[in-house]
Amino acid sequence: MSSPKLFTIKESENEIKNLIKSSTPIISKRFRALLIFKRYEKTGISKREVADEIGVNHNSIQTWRSAYISGGVEQLKLHSNTGYKPSLIIGNQAQALEKKLHDPSNGIVGFVELLDWFNKAFDTDINYKTFHGFVVRKFKAKIKVARKVHVKKDIEAVEAFKKTSIRSAKKLSQKTKKKIKQ
Repeated sequence: MSSPKLFTIKESENEIKNLIKSSTPIISKRFRALLIFKRYEKTGISKREVADEIGVNHNSIQTWRSAYISGGVEQLKLHSNTGYKPSLIIGNQAQALEKKLHDPSNGIVGFVELLDWFNKAFDTDINYKTFHGFVVRKFKAKIKVARKVHVKKDIEAVEAFKKTSIRSAKKLSQKTKKKIKQ
């Protein structure tokens, strides 16, 4: 087993602690590793021991150590994580999409039909996978979920049925009560 790599750290422990407090969680782990290296600066500590103490892979520790040696603290602050791309679907489009999704009489069966409607309504050409991901992430939509109301349902007929069925049910229940008493 090889001996640990020795290198000098210019910053004091207090400066490194302040950097840990003021940085993002991704970067703070790098400064925590630097703090451990600072504490064992004279005797040295292996990258595997530092990795075990922080809870990261030893290759990350090696990369961070090399970055510090080559460029100092400024090099440690750099990372290539960019996050999510800006959404292709903007505010008013998202609102119209939400309204269309929550409309029980829209007649849309799946995401393909919804995408066609969206592309025609807003004159766009969004990819299916992008659109599907947005709709699922933003509105928690699922493919082919049963509608609350059928598209061709006649609401007046339903109300008329409810009115007559309640009366019929009451009449039947009164007849059955009479039969039970007899």
